[in-house]
Amino acid sequence: MSERPVGVDELLDRVREGLDRVAPREAHDAARAGEALLVDIRYASLRERDGLIPGALVVERNELEWRLDPRGSHRVPEATSHDLRIVVICNEGYASSLAAASLHQLGLLRATDLVGGFQAWRADGLPVTTPT
Repeated sequence: MSERPVGVDELLDRVREGLDRVAPREAHDAARAGEALLVDIRYASLRERDGLIPGALVVERNELEWRLDPRGSHRVPEATSHDLRIVVICNEGYASSLAAASLHQLGLLRATDLVGGFQAWRADGLPVTTPT
């Protein structure tokens, strides 16, 4: 018997149960202390419009798993270990939850996401580089 299909809202609730989601200030402090890698998965047009989080690694969502898998042949240099704490950042904190859950499937069990996404980061007055 197959499992009943779920809607995206229910899926989001389910995956968030398995994440230790972080608030913007907590993510900022962890990144500054070298305890977390911030990964911005927003579309280029949003980054160009709103700016970037200084020090965040930009990885397009469609490349995320390939770039962050420590065993992958296309990984970024920062993807050094399955124990790496990764904070995925999207625009408002929805797609990032699903992306972090996908990273869990690769064994990156400390991956999580930013509550409220980039917009919450900016609203908290945390550093943002302005678009050029």
